[in-house]
Amino acid sequence: MNKPETTLQCPFATESFPWPRDNAAPLAPPHQYATLREQAPVVQVSLWDGSLAWLVTDMEHFREVMTSPHFSASPLTPGFPFVSPSRAAQSKSYQTFITMDPPEHGQYRRTLTKEFMAKRMQELRPLVQRSLDQLLDDMANQGGPADFIAAVALPLPSLVISLMLGVPYADHDKLQKWSGDRMDLSIAPEALTQSAKSMNEYIDALLREKERDPGDGSDLLSRMAIEWINPGKLSHADAVQMATLLYLAGHETTANQIGLGLLSLFQHPEQRKALMEDSTLVRSAVEEMLRFHSITHMNSNRVATQDVVIGGQLIRKGEGVLALLHGANHDPVAFPEPERFDIRRDTKDQSHVAFSFGIHQCLGQPLARLELQVVFETLFKRFPDLRLAVPEDALQYKDKSFVYGLKALPVIW
Repeated sequence: MNKPETTLQCPFATESFPWPRDNAAPLAPPHQYATLREQAPVVQVSLWDGSLAWLVTDMEHFREVMTSPHFSASPLTPGFPFVSPSRAAQSKSYQTFITMDPPEHGQYRRTLTKEFMAKRMQELRPLVQRSLDQLLDDMANQGGPADFIAAVALPLPSLVISLMLGVPYADHDKLQKWSGDRMDLSIAPEALTQSAKSMNEYIDALLREKERDPGDGSDLLSRMAIEWINPGKLSHADAVQMATLLYLAGHETTANQIGLGLLSLFQHPEQRKALMEDSTLVRSAVEEMLRFHSITHMNSNRVATQDVVIGGQLIRKGEGVLALLHGANHDPVAFPEPERFDIRRDTKDQSHVAFSFGIHQCLGQPLARLELQVVFETLFKRFPDLRLAVPEDALQYKDKSFVYGLKALPVIW
């Protein structure tokens, strides 16, 4: 353990966190992250309510926080940091394994582990491909210009997770509305709480139907009923929270990643050309999209459960930590020229932390990778002349959302 230094003064102490992105570079992290990595990679910042939290902006200390047994992921732990009033309401609207600490975390996570193994995800490839092909057919038949987010990026992961879970896709509009509200950092806490309540009630009713008649167990919720709920290994209430999390995480994140990934290829035509000519680049392109955009940029909050030293700074029990995966993924020590989007970047070891790190890293990452790979293997074969239908500076970003992305992406072909 390093000897703690005197607490450093944040050079941006007058600006409460989170900080806005530069309008001229909306895909880059806020400029403050780079300054802090150089001057004070572990430093206290003020939040919306006047409280203080430790900000971690580099890869080394991000990984240290994520693997330390001295931090809690539970928002119910005193001192847990929230980046907005709505985030506080969202974090308290459900409790599931991603907000639990060991040993409970591992016990619940194992309930779902086999469902998201890479082999099982690859078995879904034909389903993902058929779903994408149909959406692209529909977009082509309707003609351009089209909003790629509404036409493809959002419905594809929504359709896949609905089929995988056994949720009627006909209900996706209201589910997406509730999901969007729960990701909105600026929404009134009361409105978010109501959307969370509506979504939980919907999943609750659906799961009760599965418990009464799980059928042949062909969808995940039915298998949960057969293997876990009905035998008494998992409570109905816990299953509702798990299912809600899976739907939330299963489409909102991937949808935004698809949109930003396509935009980056529009911005780098030489890399788009290389991808069109060499399909073996798809995997490294997807990993670079994940690293570069790091869309769940506020996803690794923790609170110290005992005094601990990180980066020479003494973090006391009950003090919150905001470990920024977007900062870590743009650390030049980990990734040379991190602000350069490069689909040929060496990502063999998948060393980025877009899915976080440690025991809480995203369970659904094989599904996200599968969907992204299928999209970028297929898209330019179907639409080789796909391009932006508006000036780039006319695009609007979801800068008040827990999951960063585009509000719309108008395209023509």
